[in-house]
Amino acid sequence: MTLFISMRLWDVIDILLVALLLYQMYRIIKGTVAFSIFIGFFLVYVCWLVIKAMNMELLGTLMGQFISVGVLALIVVFQPEIRRFLLLIGTNYQLGRSFGLEKLFTSEKIKPATNLHIKEIVRACENLSRSKTGALIIIPTRSELKEIIQSGEKINGRISSALLETIFFKNTPLHDGAVVVLGSRIAAARCILPLTERHDLDPNLGLRHRAALGISEVTDAMAIVVSEETGMISLAVSGELMHKISVVQLTTELERVIVAEA
Repeated sequence: MTLFISMRLWDVIDILLVALLLYQMYRIIKGTVAFSIFIGFFLVYVCWLVIKAMNMELLGTLMGQFISVGVLALIVVFQPEIRRFLLLIGTNYQLGRSFGLEKLFTSEKIKPATNLHIKEIVRACENLSRSKTGALIIIPTRSELKEIIQSGEKINGRISSALLETIFFKNTPLHDGAVVVLGSRIAAARCILPLTERHDLDPNLGLRHRAALGISEVTDAMAIVVSEETGMISLAVSGELMHKISVVQLTTELERVIVAEA
């Protein structure tokens, strides 16, 4: 009788890959309604395994039918999470860039942002924070957010603190919504963003913060929020909110992401 289970190197790699997959799934669905649905489905599946082990044919058959239909239902329910997971694979692992696929499928050249553009964005956020003017600025890293841009008013203007402050001034028709900065240009204003479905957030967070989290969950964009109530600056990246950050922290994060991608 063998006391120990033989394990090959590929078995260890297999276990590590499954663990990584489960961890990424947990990161994506934590704090959402989908997480509760997943736990409920998992408990039903465990009950089905127990019923099969006890040879309860009728109940096992009924639950088996539910499980088979439930798999298709999960695909529908988890559609946003599946999209985020595929986006995570496509953006975090540089296969497209390594094999030159970005150049193949990119129709036009977008001039990348520089440190000068970052300073203009930070200066605008600092002035908006000082005057307690609400703002929401979206900065994609690789994707162009064409659907989001089409939902707003196209501007295609040079990045400047004066233009950003003018857009978010309360009496202008473009202040309500998000501004999308694409490369070195302000692509559009008054854009509509998806809201996050997370339920573990501070109830005091407004729609701007929830929209910032929402766009950072389903795309690779980073979102800057200036609170209208407190003037505090927040930054949403990869579904995580860095709340009440300083101007220095904002500059550091923008330089880390934008300059690195240029």
